[in-house]
Amino acid sequence: MGVGGPQVELGILGGVFDPPHVGHLAFARAATEHFGLRKLLVLVNADPGHKRAVAPAQARLELTRLAFGDVANADVELDGHPRTVDMLEDRRPGDVIFLLGADELADFETWKEPERVLELARLGVAMRPGVPAERLRDARTRVPAPDRVLSFEMEPVPVSSSEVRDRISRGEPIGELVPAPVARAIARLHLYVGPE
Repeated sequence: MGVGGPQVELGILGGVFDPPHVGHLAFARAATEHFGLRKLLVLVNADPGHKRAVAPAQARLELTRLAFGDVANADVELDGHPRTVDMLEDRRPGDVIFLLGADELADFETWKEPERVLELARLGVAMRPGVPAERLRDARTRVPAPDRVLSFEMEPVPVSSSEVRDRISRGEPIGELVPAPVARAIARLHLYVGPE
């Protein structure tokens, strides 16, 4: 859609970003290029409803702003909604694609009001290795409006926030896993140094 096709006004990438890493950036760039996003809104979940955050919300916001500082069309904000549907109801963003990974699509039916999410936004799903094809096919059949689910391919970036935290707690370098400004801020703020 992006290359030679119509541009999408807005893409939303939400997450805990605990911490943000090079995989998040690769995901954002691939989605921006594929969908021709005019703007990317990166939402740092202040109080995630589905998992426990290790670093405080303000620290994760600072790290995420540093991580996406070189992404020209990206804005980073703190999101106080624990669930995606509540954020979309509040924002009513119009022409929007909510970005997620294939692993998240596999769990989409467990989200709060998945039907309403699909009324308010299309889903842009990054097809990455690691999620069994059968599980994905099964998930797609259970999506209430499959025509609202768009997929795109991206090269896998084998990194996770938990891996970054584990390395920091063991005193190992993280230079290739996170952007340099993020690594410096993590050290300055003494984040992730103790056991979780």
